[in-house]
This record gives sequence, structure tokens and C-alpha cells, in this order.
Amino acid sequence: MLTSETKIRVRYGETDQMGYVYYGNYPLYYEVARTDMIKKIGWSYKTMEENGIMMPVLSLNVKYIRPAYYDDELTVKVFVKKMPSTRMEFEYEVFNEKKELINKGSTVLVFVDMKTVKPTVAPKELTDKIKAYFE
Repeated sequence: MLTSETKIRVRYGETDQMGYVYYGNYPLYYEVARTDMIKKIGWSYKTMEENGIMMPVLSLNVKYIRPAYYDDELTVKVFVKKMPSTRMEFEYEVFNEKKELINKGSTVLVFVDMKTVKPTVAPKELTDKIKAYFE
């Protein structure tokens, strides 16, 4: 299993009138953590796109457990539990500074050939970088 952690500090503009992190920001936190994970393994979305493959989101699920607040330091944990094929599935857990689980989610992204705009298999360069996590 491939895992990663990313710290995110809640900015004032990410909160609503109640002082809570606005619900629509959690998918953005997922994206930050997912991109960070990809960079940590030595790969990047930019490289993939330069090679003609994009990864649009196919599905997004979010569960809100308790609020986060302005200036909280959140830890976003990302999990990839199986090798990607034409899809790559990510699970997320968001923790506050007290290490309390405040949010859970998942996304499924699809590898798409930018010329044909059709699903394609995960790039070999990417699967080569992560296969050791699944052995």
C-alpha cells in the first residue's frame, strides 16, 4: 500500500461565517495531498500531461465528521491500496492537531489519452515507481 501525509494550515479565506472550514475546501485539500504524494515518489502530473496523459476525477466521496477551524494545522493522509490500471483510487483521512479524525474521503481518477480522450492504462513509469509498495 502506498501512503503519504501532508500538512495543511487552514487559511482564513477557507472558513465560512461560522468559523468552520467551508465544506467545499476538503476536495482541494485532497488534491494538495494527492499531488504531494505523487511528487514524493518522483513523478508529477506535469510530466504525465507532457507525455499525453491526463487524470480527470471520475468520482469523489466526502464524509464530514467534525469541523476544522481557521489556523488549524491539518494532516491529510492519502492511501492507494491497489495498483492502478486505467483508474487510480485514493482514500483520504484528515486529522486535526489533536489527532482526531475530522474528515474522510475518496477519489477515483482515470488515466485518459489526451489525443483520443479515451481511457488508457497507467503510465509504465508511474507503475514502476510504485510497484514495490504493493509487493
